Amino acid sequence: MEKQRVLITVKTYPTLSRKYGETVCTAGIRQDGTWVRIYPVPFRRLNEEQQYKKYDWLEVRLVRNTTDPRPETYRPFDSADLEKPVGHMGTDDHWRERRTLLLKTARVYDRLDDLIVGAKANAISLALFKPTRVTDFVWEEEERTWDPDKVREMRDATKQYDFADNTRRETFKVIDKLPYSFSFKFEDAAGKKSELQVLDWEAGALYWNCLHSTDGDEPKALAKVRQKYFDEITKKDLHFFLGTTQQFHFVAPNPWVIVGVLPIPPEPAQLGLF
Repeated sequence: MEKQRVLITVKTYPTLSRKYGETVCTAGIRQDGTWVRIYPVPFRRLNEEQQYKKYDWLEVRLVRNTTDPRPETYRPFDSADLEKPVGHMGTDDHWRERRTLLLKTARVYDRLDDLIVGAKANAISLALFKPTRVTDFVWEEEERTWDPDKVREMRDATKQYDFADNTRRETFKVIDKLPYSFSFKFEDAAGKKSELQVLDWEAGALYWNCLHSTDGDEPKALAKVRQKYFDEITKKDLHFFLGTTQQFHFVAPNPWVIVGVLPIPPEPAQLGLF
């Protein structure tokens, strides 16, 4: 089985799975512009040198995850295949490499209905999308702690799936649950208005950092998150990495969520020759 070269573009905030434990949905793009979802990945239980960053290149052997019908979902052939990243795609020359792969090689959608129809036909579950206009960034309060019964069941059921040794399993602390869910409101090229939840790990991490910097003042922390995600990045050439959730892929009127953001800075103006 040959290794595939995948540029990691998406890491969602960790969730709890009764079967796999604490997992992260990782997604990326191959060199030919096709998408792949790598699941499950117990990211925080990987060794430090294996904890890849966004826009790292991985070379991994992947097999279809037969428990997930979505067409782009694969799983690592074994734990050893989550190796140290083999490279990183930076932002040199005004994001030239990222622009080429993501905006030219890959398809960019601008109408949400095309993606909804594609998901219903099980033809697509990952995509890059460009909103025509972002109108708001909002949040909603959620349960503040994980269900303790689910945590216990998860720990009991996932011992055989743990990628770490027994010592790390016993001391591993489940990540804190986010007390808020975040969403973008936007319009697409057809004028369709939508609101999609943001599952990006960076949004969750930003909230915790802002909460720390404001000494636990939640309204101030939320205002700082909004400043970053609405006041700042919407001034750039903003694209969304979209994905469907397995639970709602076939049944929801709109199964798509925002699994990552791509705020590309504007290209510099070309200087004329004198």
